[in-house]
Amino acid sequence: MKKRTTYTHEALGTLKLVRDTLPAPDQLVLREEKVKVTISLSKASVDFFRTKARENRTQYQKLIRNLLDFYAAQHRTPKNRTPRSREQGVAH
Repeated sequence: MKKRTTYTHEALGTLKLVRDTLPAPDQLVLREEKVKVTISLSKASVDFFRTKARENRTQYQKLIRNLLDFYAAQHRTPKNRTPRSREQGVAH
């Protein structure tokens, strides 16, 4: 059995007002520009994403889109740097 909380009428001391740090609701709606594409994928890949989507109660297209977005973000090259190549002796 859980221990019940007992409230008392003790003084709280000096209170400090904390600024609201949560974003406004309109800032929580993230709308990225999307482009429709047609792509042929293997049946095995689509079956995999459909299964994972069902397990997580989401859309399989969303899983594929998120995977591609994550991959692109990890391999994006900063504008002020040139990509390294194998000729420069860097293994990929």
